[in-house]
Amino acid sequence: MDKVIAEAEERMAAALEATQREFARIRSGRASPALLDKVMADAYDAKMPVNQLATISVPEARLIVVTPWDRKNVPAIERAISTSDIGLTPVVEGSVIRLPVPPLTEERRKELAKHVQKVAEDGRVAVRNVRRDANEKIKRMENEEKLSEDEVRVGQEEIQELTDTHIQQLDEAGEQKVEEIMEV
Repeated sequence: MDKVIAEAEERMAAALEATQREFARIRSGRASPALLDKVMADAYDAKMPVNQLATISVPEARLIVVTPWDRKNVPAIERAISTSDIGLTPVVEGSVIRLPVPPLTEERRKELAKHVQKVAEDGRVAVRNVRRDANEKIKRMENEEKLSEDEVRVGQEEIQELTDTHIQQLDEAGEQKVEEIMEV
């Protein structure tokens, strides 16, 4: 049973981590290198992530600077950023691409806050699915007479505690992201 609980904890932590990575990709009016994580540029006869073609830095709160390692990739990276759905307009200055991050409108802030809530709910659903799977494994072990009723109850309580902890962490992370987005 310890193995089932350890596996459930690991999977819940992975769901929490994935949700937090998704939060990092959501634009909050502040510059963040994570905004470019999913942007793919055509370079070297393949589609490659921008973060594998350039150094991405944030010298100011509202500016991202992309410095390609190979100057020949500047147009490809610029095109990839322009056509992506991140809503930033690249400004090329020699071999450096600057991405000014404009302040968010109130309407856009509300849309992003709703999106954060949806991402948080998806994370909660993932954690609950892990709980369900773990409880099913414990029940199966009881049916195979490997565990007593008391052991099953204790195991399910531990899994519920794990679930509550991870969901609380998800809620806190979601609330922080919404606060970050709603700041003016």
